[in-house]
Amino acid sequence: MAAISASLVKDLRERTSLGMMECKKALVEANGDIDLAIENLRKSSGMKAAKKAGRVAAEGVVTARISADNKTGLLVEVNSETDFVARDDSFLAFVNLVADKAVESNSADVEELMSGELEDARESLVQKIGENISVRRIARIESDGFVTAYVHGNKRIAVLVDLTLGTEELGKDVAMHVAAVNPQVAKPDNMPQDLLDKEKEIFCVQAAESGKPPEIIEKMVEGRMRKFLSENSLTEQPFVKDPDMTVGKLLANTNSDISGFVRFEVGEGIEKVEEDFAAEVAKQVESAGA
Repeated sequence: MAAISASLVKDLRERTSLGMMECKKALVEANGDIDLAIENLRKSSGMKAAKKAGRVAAEGVVTARISADNKTGLLVEVNSETDFVARDDSFLAFVNLVADKAVESNSADVEELMSGELEDARESLVQKIGENISVRRIARIESDGFVTAYVHGNKRIAVLVDLTLGTEELGKDVAMHVAAVNPQVAKPDNMPQDLLDKEKEIFCVQAAESGKPPEIIEKMVEGRMRKFLSENSLTEQPFVKDPDMTVGKLLANTNSDISGFVRFEVGEGIEKVEEDFAAEVAKQVESAGA
């Protein structure tokens, strides 16, 4: 039997979009002949699932898990092609299975998590539902304080917050604020320097166009940078349940502090393909008549 190298498995994965274990199994059965492996896969349900894998999955749900001692939190995003499927019981059961396995394995590595039975379950679900299903990302927080989660009712936004002290109610309030306002960082000091440099460059150009003296321009830029940090840093934002108080003040009043947070929103960063079905049909009719 020919040795099945990692590069051969990688090549088959790239050509079929199937999981690692599925590709390795096909290559073993084909004695390392990649073309034969593809031919055999085309005869099986695997390639049908792979064909669907090329379609954009930008809908879906997010879910959270918190350990019994509130020391560890986990977020998972699983995508589907349509919101209709995202409400399907079989899809939601698969999401819960993924989250439970991620907790069990203590892993946030999607590829590692999906290398075995979960990938088989995903492909079976693709066949059953008829849409591409994708486990997109997993995030974990391990805390010296305590972790609290908030999942919005539509299951499209989920948040983990890591607090040093406080109560579960406080954690829920802060997490709900993060879900609603979407700050970029927990504190001004956490803002990445490259992002600060980029914003400052933009503000400098804008201020220079005012024609004001350099010393005035410098003060304008400083003011805009302070505003940018206050608007995008959690502790500087007005608390959604009491806009007269910042989140930082809310935490200080309870002798608490925030170490960090993670926020998932379904489909963020995925470019959706808007299909014009009428135009597609017209194109097919035109091609048929050519």
